[in-house]
Amino acid sequence: MKTFLPQQKNLAQNRKWFLIDATDLRPGKIAARAARILTGKSKAIFAPHLDCGDSIAIVNADKIQFSGAKETQKKYRTHSGYLGNLKEFAAKDFLAKKPEKILQLAIAGMLPKNRLRKNQLLRLRIFAGGDHDLSAQKLEKIEI
Repeated sequence: MKTFLPQQKNLAQNRKWFLIDATDLRPGKIAARAARILTGKSKAIFAPHLDCGDSIAIVNADKIQFSGAKETQKKYRTHSGYLGNLKEFAAKDFLAKKPEKILQLAIAGMLPKNRLRKNQLLRLRIFAGGDHDLSAQKLEKIEI
């Protein structure tokens, strides 16, 4: 018996594209499913030291829903590094300005903190509206 280890050069050829419609879904549910697909944990050939995940397109990011009172109570913070430049936004305001950023931060937080994270996030495309520019890829729709 020998253990099968996938080769990195073979993994790039077998990547698929998935489509998630975020209408009326919670950001955490979307992020958990997307992180699992981006890392490749849903595949039989998963290896933690290789980037064997697939690509994801998320549409309708502006139509996500928060549960409970998170729209007003949850805060997103950014800091430029200079004194006094801490900016704080409520989730409702952040959703109006940058709906893609909410999902990107949630998915990035669920990915492993290692060298593969940057390349996994490059395979993530988030669109605020219902239309996307990925018509050349064969997108498989995922129901959450």
